[in-house]
Amino acid sequence: MSTFKNPVGPQPPSVYWRRRAVLALGLIAVVVIIVLIVVRPGSGSAEPGAAATTSAPAGDAATPSPAPSETAPAADATADPADDPTDDAAAGASDAPTCSARDIDLKPVTDKTNYAATELPQISMTITNSGRSDCSIDLGSAQQTLVVSSGEEQYWSSKDCQVNGTNQVVTLTAGQTLSTPAIAWDRTRSSAETCESASRTPVTAGGATYRLSVSVGDITSADTAQMILN
Repeated sequence: MSTFKNPVGPQPPSVYWRRRAVLALGLIAVVVIIVLIVVRPGSGSAEPGAAATTSAPAGDAATPSPAPSETAPAADATADPADDPTDDAAAGASDAPTCSARDIDLKPVTDKTNYAATELPQISMTITNSGRSDCSIDLGSAQQTLVVSSGEEQYWSSKDCQVNGTNQVVTLTAGQTLSTPAIAWDRTRSSAETCESASRTPVTAGGATYRLSVSVGDITSADTAQMILN
C-alpha cells in the first residue's frame, strides 16, 4: 500500500513570504482584540450619582408651647403697685354688665394639705364666671381677701397688712376661670398692729388644722381649703 508524503527540501521563496504575511496578520489581529477588550466604547463615562438629600429629623419640628394660664392680680399684703398696674385708667371701661354673686364661683387653693415644720403654705384663689354671659368684676388686690382660721377663730388675713391696694375691673367670659398668684402664709398670727414686728406670734402646729377661705368684694367662697401644720 503506497502513501504520499510532502517532498522534503527547500521550497520556493513565495511560500516563505505567504507564511510571514499570515503570521503578521495574526499578530495584528491579536493586538486589535486586546485593545478592544481593554478600551470598550463608553467605559470611560461616569455614571451620574444620586443627588444627596437631607431630611430634617422629626425631633426638629417646632412644637407649639402651651398657652400661659390666665392670672388675676395677687392679693399680696405687701404688693408693690409698680408690679401691679391696676389703677382705674389701666383697667379701662367694660361694656359687659357687672357680675352677680350667683355667677361668680370662688375657690380657695393651697399647694398641699400637710405641711412639715419648715414648710410655708402657698395660698391663692380661683375666680370662675359660672354664668351664661360675659360680665365684669373688680379683681384688683384691694378687693381680694384671704383668711386663715381654725374653728371660729381667725388667725391671719391678707388685709391686715396690705398696702397700696389697687382696683382692676376685668371682663370674665362665660365659663372663664382666673387664678391669682400664690402668696406664702408665714404661719403666724396677723394684725394691723404687728405689721412691722419682726417676731410675730407663730400659730400652734403639731398637727393642728387650719382652713383657708377667700373673698372678692362682697362675694365669699362657699368652701374652705384645709391645711394641717406639723
